[in-house]
Amino acid sequence: MNIPFSNLPRLVIIGGGFAGVALARKILKEDLQVVLLDRHNYHTFQPLLYQVSTSSLEPDSIAYPLRKIVKKAKNTFFRMAEVTSIDTSIKKVHTNIGTVSYDYLVIATGARTNFFGNTTIEHNAMRMKNLPQALNLRSLMLENLEQAVITTDHEKRKELLSFVLAGAGPTGVELAGGIAELKLNVLPRDYPDMDFSEMEIHLIEGAPRVLPPMSEHASEKASKFLRKLGVHIHLNTQVKNYDNNIVTTNTDLTIKTATFIWSAGVTGAPISGINASSLIPRANRYKVNQYNQIEGYENVFAIGDISVMETEIYPKGHPMVAQPAIQQGKHLAKNLKRHLKGKPMIPFRYLDKGSMATIGRNKAVVDIGKFKFGGFFAWFVWMFIHLWFLVGFRNRFVTFFNWTYNYINYDKAARLIVRPFKNKDDTRKKV
Repeated sequence: MNIPFSNLPRLVIIGGGFAGVALARKILKEDLQVVLLDRHNYHTFQPLLYQVSTSSLEPDSIAYPLRKIVKKAKNTFFRMAEVTSIDTSIKKVHTNIGTVSYDYLVIATGARTNFFGNTTIEHNAMRMKNLPQALNLRSLMLENLEQAVITTDHEKRKELLSFVLAGAGPTGVELAGGIAELKLNVLPRDYPDMDFSEMEIHLIEGAPRVLPPMSEHASEKASKFLRKLGVHIHLNTQVKNYDNNIVTTNTDLTIKTATFIWSAGVTGAPISGINASSLIPRANRYKVNQYNQIEGYENVFAIGDISVMETEIYPKGHPMVAQPAIQQGKHLAKNLKRHLKGKPMIPFRYLDKGSMATIGRNKAVVDIGKFKFGGFFAWFVWMFIHLWFLVGFRNRFVTFFNWTYNYINYDKAARLIVRPFKNKDDTRKKV
């Protein structure tokens, strides 16, 4: 890896997501040699991935180079690498570009899409957990529209114009709303010779309401907004299979579609080498104590979505969203500083800052403590919060400019097929 020798203790951080970046930014100036590893050379602001998929933003608006985060610290190094395993007995991390030793190890690998063992859906469905996948989805949707405008077969055109999303959590709701806004405000002007009354958007959810993690008030508001946009909502319905462009469910609902998007769950992304007893099997997440130490280890930590810290309020661990990851990263930085100075570490306490989801133009829902509201003000709060947490001034400026342009002109600026989606077998494989 060509990491210079140092007499300083070495901290290795695996993962450049919210948790890993939060930790790195707060620990850079300490008497440590910090090595940040990630398979990509950029940090992705995942809450806005759906806007890349629906042509509202280009990928560089929500991505930030990891090297820019670490460049100001002389004892900090970034390496683009895929970690293959960890050997805790000799304190080494093995990657596809070499091996690196550690004194402190932090695993912040986040989560990946959970298909609950259904290999057919995993092979055929689209997903949206990273930028390449978001671009694949955008290309597929635009290519299907181009095919729909030239076909004379009514059934084939209906199949190309059907969009089915499995999972009505924040990702599914926001993506369904984004596609619906395209249908209402953008696509009829791009394709004046196509009848968009044939275009259908179906949102399938196994629970009795959309946005199950949020309040019932938010769910009711979101359902109302989605139906107003023309989205068909199917509750208490589970997708059983997707094969030959046919979605089958546990009910009589069967839909033929060329675009099936899976947003029905996530699971942890563990690394080989950590004791199996420290891993919660069904969740694929590491069990950690109140200091984020993985059970059974003193100098190996896990933060963010890959960790489960059981508390009285959160018996199954904290929500797998950005805020717990950011807060754990920042808190672990403080604890590592204390540990280096011989001081006892402080238990982590999660501050719930609320949850929110946007459904479309002037339509969003927000839960903050006892305050639950929706509509234009919620949409404005959603925009402000997301701009605030984007990494880098340029990203904030470009995103704000694009949102303003879209709002004034009822337009989406990024309707480009820059990377054609051709070989499904290659591009849909697990990442």
